[in-house]
Amino acid sequence: MLDVIRSILLYSRQKYDYIVFVRYLMGTAYLPSPAHRIAYHFFASIVPTSDLMFFLDVEPKEAFRRIQLTREKLEMFESHEELEQIREKALSLALIDNWTVLDANQSITEVQAQIRRFMH
Repeated sequence: MLDVIRSILLYSRQKYDYIVFVRYLMGTAYLPSPAHRIAYHFFASIVPTSDLMFFLDVEPKEAFRRIQLTREKLEMFESHEELEQIREKALSLALIDNWTVLDANQSITEVQAQIRRFMH
């Protein structure tokens, strides 16, 4: 909670083109149901939001493959089963505020192109 307050105070006073607060909003998907929805609504009421919010959707199989490529040791929520459950909850949260859901199973270049199409 202190990290959220610190970030809001730090970033809301300065002019930025883009601010990413996904770790506070979508990070709530890691909480047990229904606490994840309650926490999402709470954080969405205090962090900056926009009409243009993107959810980069990666299938659990691809997410797991990417994690294995970049980590020597898996963290608690990085099993294929956990990734499936968290993705399901995160997608349900993305529908609450009409996030634009993008297929992020593609390359970084292709995902960036998708985002740019929405921003122009």
